[in-house]
Amino acid sequence: MPGTVLLVAAAPVGKGRLVDAASVLPVLATVPPEILAGTPTASIVELADPLDPQTVLTRLRAAAMAPGPLTVYLIGQVHLDRRQRQLHLALARTTTATVRYTGFPWHWIAQELRLRPVGSTTVLADLHTDPESWQALTEQPLDAGPGVAFYGRVAPPAKRRTPATPAYMKALATVLRSGHRPPLHQLHQQAALSLGENAPDLLPVHDPGTPPSASPAPPPPTPADASMDPHAAITAAVQAGRHGEAAALAASWEQSALRMHGPGSKETIHWMEVRADLARFAGDPARSCETWLAVASARLAAGQAADSPEVEAAADRAHHLWDRVRDPEAVRALGPGLVALRRRVPGRQRGTLQLAQRRLEQFHTQQVG
Repeated sequence: MPGTVLLVAAAPVGKGRLVDAASVLPVLATVPPEILAGTPTASIVELADPLDPQTVLTRLRAAAMAPGPLTVYLIGQVHLDRRQRQLHLALARTTTATVRYTGFPWHWIAQELRLRPVGSTTVLADLHTDPESWQALTEQPLDAGPGVAFYGRVAPPAKRRTPATPAYMKALATVLRSGHRPPLHQLHQQAALSLGENAPDLLPVHDPGTPPSASPAPPPPTPADASMDPHAAITAAVQAGRHGEAAALAASWEQSALRMHGPGSKETIHWMEVRADLARFAGDPARSCETWLAVASARLAAGQAADSPEVEAAADRAHHLWDRVRDPEAVRALGPGLVALRRRVPGRQRGTLQLAQRRLEQFHTQQVG
């Protein structure tokens, strides 16, 4: 099956730039796509110094929906949102003060890759840090999700003020330019050795074939098939166009999580989010919007803050899907719930409440006319 390669090189413009991320893209461009992907054929999507988090999210989401193996090459720098203590990938307009609004939240990576089959996704990262984010990483290590092979390095703060070179990624590219892609762990080791260092800043290797001890526990088994990998089964059903079967599987696991852990638990909410994604894949934005509204309400009822990243993400996705609903009756039915949610959770973008109110009023005016 053809592979997909997503190349992301991101760093702030100006004095906040810690690494010359885009400098490695010409080197990676000399590597054949199939070698980058580790598949007989492959397509490549490249993002160089992107400006907007939504642009990165759109490209990542599209790559995550590709049916074949996915390899993400990620070069850049991570920064800490001081308010919520969340790590972000810095983008072109990111500053220390605006990282929450202009950076790409790191946890979105795992969220977008969660429905991919275990073992089909690889993230290779070369990341740089400032002192505050470096300290945060000692308490909150980076994670790309339990089903993702994750290799790379996070460089500590540099003493010099000039942007650093993404040496690890350039070393990877040098190995791959030979026309041969070794197994991931060997590729990682060769890149580390070529740096001539003892590799104290290499990321803890996470490969689904050898899960780390801190990996999340699997979802509760269902009576139907306790040995089944639910995400792999759901993904296979979606790729085959069996959207009803995929939704039924997710609903079954959600009910199992509800019985074992209760409403508002992270396990139950996870499966609600999966159902919302599946409705979107099936081309049903109204049902997806309705489910995301329920996710936001469940998180708020469980005590999460209205400005927490998870609640904001659920509200933003509900709003995004509502904007794509074309049936007037469905727009009017979902609109009041979205407006009520936006009063509590306006999100990062300004004017979301006013936009929702305006659209709902337009559809009510059409109904009256």
